[in-house]
Amino acid sequence: MTQIAATSADRISALTQATAAGATAAGATAAGATAADRAVTLHFADNTLLALLLGDHDRHLVRMEQGLGVRLSRRGNELTIVGPPDGAAIARRLVEQLYIMARAGTPISPEDIGRAAIALRADADVDLRDVFSDTILVAGRARPIAPKGLAQKRYVDAIRNFDIVFGIGPAGTGKTYLAVAQAVAMLQAGSVDRIVLSRPAVEAGERLGFLPGDLKEKVDPYLRPLYDALHDMMPGDQVVRRMGTGEIEVAPLAFMRGRTLAHAFVILDEAQNTTPVGVRVQGGDHRRRHAD
Repeated sequence: MTQIAATSADRISALTQATAAGATAAGATAAGATAADRAVTLHFADNTLLALLLGDHDRHLVRMEQGLGVRLSRRGNELTIVGPPDGAAIARRLVEQLYIMARAGTPISPEDIGRAAIALRADADVDLRDVFSDTILVAGRARPIAPKGLAQKRYVDAIRNFDIVFGIGPAGTGKTYLAVAQAVAMLQAGSVDRIVLSRPAVEAGERLGFLPGDLKEKVDPYLRPLYDALHDMMPGDQVVRRMGTGEIEVAPLAFMRGRTLAHAFVILDEAQNTTPVGVRVQGGDHRRRHAD
């Protein structure tokens, strides 16, 4: 057996690191392993915390196995990883980092484990604490808003560090939601004077015809996703008050031409449905500008 030094203050230590053939001789842990596979056994000081991390009946182990292509088995406060050397190394980093995060009180869901595995596959040297503990906004009673993966972390960092950011990706990946969260955080911190949320008045694949009501009632259905994000991050009365004072403005793109956007955080949602000219009307004196 090869003794491996501890890697954290929790005395996370690897007791054994051997080839899969040696692991097979030790027991059924490495059953089905090939000659190129490697077995690593990790010992954890806090068995209760380890059980919390791995979930009821170790159900989180399945997520790790599916995400990294390794086999995992737990016995007491020991966790054995068997798989290709690269996969086993990533799995070890995943378990050790998640254990440290759990000890610090960070809630970890099965979805977080899947995202963490993806992040480590993309960059084996990434510190998961930098990704999952980067709180953008604490939205009332809701769970703090933070990046859910390496791509979202880089996206949020780009919004913080650059005046103009284009976010490109499939629907439901957090482009608008994270941008609105960062805008609200900067408004509350006094970094910007107002938030301007805009999007083209375009239906999602359907023609609704003429809508009843005044101008606001006609365009509100198109802007509802932006309103939903705002109400998810701020109390309803605060949203109404800030919109009344002009600190938060939601407007269709057609009304943005000629605007002076001084010291504003401007978000152009659904920018793929507009034209280069439509994007340019978002110009002017600005603090932050974002399009997705």
